[in-house]
Amino acid sequence: MNGVLLNFDGVKNVVQETDYELVKNDVYRAHDMLINKNGAGSNMLGWMELPENRDEEELARIISCAEKIRKQADVFIVVGIGGSYLGARAIIELFTDPLYNLKKTEERKGPQILYAGNNMSPKYIRSLIEYIEDKEVVVNVISKSGKTLEPAITFRMLKIFMEEKYGVGGAAERIYVTTDKEKGVLKELADKNYYETFIVPDDIGGRYSVLTPVGLLPIAVAGIDIEELLDGAMFASHLYNENDLKNNDCYKYAAIRNILYNKGKTVEIMSSFESHFHYFIEWYKQLFGESEGKDLKGILPYGMDYTTDLHSMGQYVQEGKRNLFETMIKIGLDRSFIKLPEAKEDIDGLNYLAGKDIDYINKQALEGTYKAHIEGGVPVVLITITDLTPYNVGQLIYFFEKACAISGYILGVNPFDQPGVEAYKQNMMALLEKEE
Repeated sequence: MNGVLLNFDGVKNVVQETDYELVKNDVYRAHDMLINKNGAGSNMLGWMELPENRDEEELARIISCAEKIRKQADVFIVVGIGGSYLGARAIIELFTDPLYNLKKTEERKGPQILYAGNNMSPKYIRSLIEYIEDKEVVVNVISKSGKTLEPAITFRMLKIFMEEKYGVGGAAERIYVTTDKEKGVLKELADKNYYETFIVPDDIGGRYSVLTPVGLLPIAVAGIDIEELLDGAMFASHLYNENDLKNNDCYKYAAIRNILYNKGKTVEIMSSFESHFHYFIEWYKQLFGESEGKDLKGILPYGMDYTTDLHSMGQYVQEGKRNLFETMIKIGLDRSFIKLPEAKEDIDGLNYLAGKDIDYINKQALEGTYKAHIEGGVPVVLITITDLTPYNVGQLIYFFEKACAISGYILGVNPFDQPGVEAYKQNMMALLEKEE
């Protein structure tokens, strides 16, 4: 069942039928490059068949380990940066209580989930170590090579902490490694210390890896149904495989992005009126930014949390430079069921809204913003998730992955490499080595 619905009415003022005709052949060529695996980065297309060709034995091991972790840990720490943690965090925060980590253990029914290795802030690392001193801790370190400096530094700190707290053997029971199947310093450490190990597939890049063990183990620890997530992605892999620009919403979205880009719309805002979509937007930013931002080309992906950002960046979106377009995400069914109560004294003047769901009020803000932005010259694609379920989110993930690949090929870049990421690393390492 299709749980992700796209509405393109908000771009009709800018995108004409003739524009689709001009880009149609580029879309079909991009489709052929993916299907025939003869485009740039064709060795990194494992994500395409992953939902259907899932390894059931490995999936069962992930679920088993997740259950073990949920029983033994007060705190579960995910160590990774970029694609090694963003996808997992995005999904976890969609399905867990916004105040999940603040609740008592019996209320959470699972460990607190914390993230580390995504920065080198000494204040954060110190605070984390101090916080977990009296807690039962499990660590999942995620890195293909094990050499990325941010997670490597953090993991060294946590490894020493764990061995001092539990002993070398006890720590080995509480450290899980997701890394390359054959090589790398993290693989070497895992083999030496007998850590439970999961594999980062060779043919799937970090930003496309959320449906591999990279994302699935942390997601399962959060108590989310990863099989349902994969089922939704599998449905999407069939739904969005038709080489038809008119009927394939995924390809249409990719085409619209490039049409708007060629009309001077160089910044895409992804927005949501649900605060728990914040890290999903962060995942989208990496997916598209790292895939398309190269060869002096690319749309700049930007994120906004509404209504919060309507009171800061809203003015710019409404009346600033018209190089923007927007992808707005809406949830159809809200399950909060919270109404605004009536006050005896209507001092704040809100009794006219008494008895209405907060979700209804929030959706009116969405509709008002949607109309205002279109009227202000910002084309808007509206994506509605009919219900926030793992199945529908799995579909949404695959939708964006496929759209990003098609969009990158239309743009004329390799959507699966990231050569520019190495520039800061090279400079940083050169500076650090100078100090020796």
